[in-house]
Amino acid sequence: MAKQKKSPRPKAETPKGFRDYFGAEVTHRTEMLAKIAAVYHRYGFDALESSGVETVQALGKFLPDVDRPNEGVFAWQEDADSDKPGDWLALRYDLTAPLARVYAQHQNDLPKPYRRFAMGPVWRNEKPGPGRFRQFYQCDADTVGASSVAADAEICAMLADCLEEVGIERGDYIVRVNNRKVLNGVMEVAGLSGDDKEAERGIVLRAIDKLDRLGVEGVRALLGEGRKDESGDFTKGAGLSEAQADVVMGFVSASGSITDRLKQNVDAWAEHDLMEPHFQQSVRDASGDAWNNEAIEVLNLVVGDNAVGSEGVAELKQIAELLAAQGYGPDRIVIDPSVVRGLGYYTGPVFEAELTFEIKDEKGRTRNFGSVAGGGRYDDLVKRFTGQEVPATGVSIGVDRLLAALDAKGRLDKTADGPVVVTVMDKARMADYQKMVAELREAGIRAEVYLGNPKNFGNQLKYADKRGSPVAVIEGGDEHEKGVIQIKDLILGAKMAEGATLEEYKELPSQYEVPRDQLVAKVRAILDSQS
Repeated sequence: MAKQKKSPRPKAETPKGFRDYFGAEVTHRTEMLAKIAAVYHRYGFDALESSGVETVQALGKFLPDVDRPNEGVFAWQEDADSDKPGDWLALRYDLTAPLARVYAQHQNDLPKPYRRFAMGPVWRNEKPGPGRFRQFYQCDADTVGASSVAADAEICAMLADCLEEVGIERGDYIVRVNNRKVLNGVMEVAGLSGDDKEAERGIVLRAIDKLDRLGVEGVRALLGEGRKDESGDFTKGAGLSEAQADVVMGFVSASGSITDRLKQNVDAWAEHDLMEPHFQQSVRDASGDAWNNEAIEVLNLVVGDNAVGSEGVAELKQIAELLAAQGYGPDRIVIDPSVVRGLGYYTGPVFEAELTFEIKDEKGRTRNFGSVAGGGRYDDLVKRFTGQEVPATGVSIGVDRLLAALDAKGRLDKTADGPVVVTVMDKARMADYQKMVAELREAGIRAEVYLGNPKNFGNQLKYADKRGSPVAVIEGGDEHEKGVIQIKDLILGAKMAEGATLEEYKELPSQYEVPRDQLVAKVRAILDSQS
């Protein structure tokens, strides 16, 4: 009889595109979510926790390719091998599709408008890369059932408040607002409306969205025959005529036109690239509300007498006025024609939050941090379920991106606040040590008893050090008989070990002997001195 082969041991590694989060990382995310939720709640939004699994049919156009229902999402078919296979199910791709389904399903029981926020992980079956994972957190807020652009303006104001609440200082971010109706009007003027022009429109949208990376000339090339990059790879263009490309480029260059119109009102401008983001930021800061006023004028020129485009410009003007009345000027929220937003379901105002400070990438190059949130109006989404158009607008904040931004700015404490560790000097007196821990916990102090092998006391202190513990409590047989305990300030002790003089060591003792009944008071005093 052949010897049965043993099954190979599984590899202890996370699947590609996923990662594990520990201690301080989880704490930081939890704290950030709580701060954002507090802002959402303050604005009157209610929490919603929807299912992590949706039918592929409910996801609809969220999928990259509806002909391949498992492409882009993690999907499976119920009873796939049976005679009557069931529905295709998928882990949720984002938090907006579930909202559309929830609203359509429960609309008779929900207030109108329905204002909800949701937070949690989403999953995308896409190629992972540096900083790009297949599971990540989103933090959304949406208003369903309100057609007024006041709802869009409110989302923009709330987004600015969220960024400042989590620690992004004013001046380190900008919320950019545009309107897809303006771009749709430009498409009509350029002769790109209609179902037969869908492919060309898609190429144009993707080209405009690459303005920051490719520049004006690169976008222009993609509007025409195409573009060859530095590696020699060729990207096919939209094939527009010169006249059509001129119309689109008028829209693409609108930000530069605004800057050009404004700089004549500002003294002592040096020579700058008008499309350079930092220069535009300087112009906005110097010109105040004039930036948004000029943006409206420039966009009116771009769309001409096109009805759809003019409606979009009028909505942008109303949003700017509503925000200005609340004190949100172009230093925080600005009309920016370069904002396109890639998803095709947006029907009106679109917005995204960009962090404007510079960081070093993995190759040491300086670059802007970039976008951390985005959203817009999607009035056709619920219609897929009900057949009736339901207005909706919302925003999604990338929590992991925000955490990375705070980390890049040095505003995250990398060390978790460890527990006070009560060491074990005598295993027979474990009940005494547990009583100490109970007293500390009742006083609201995080604490634990060392539960490893207590034989080597040095290992107990190494454990406390690895946990980031601020204090160790020591009670051996001698201390127990005298009714005292030793309390060691581990933070101060570590600093002293780094090079304190004898005089400093005497003046700042890091270990104290106190009566047993002063345990909580002394630990509290040490923790207060460390904070």
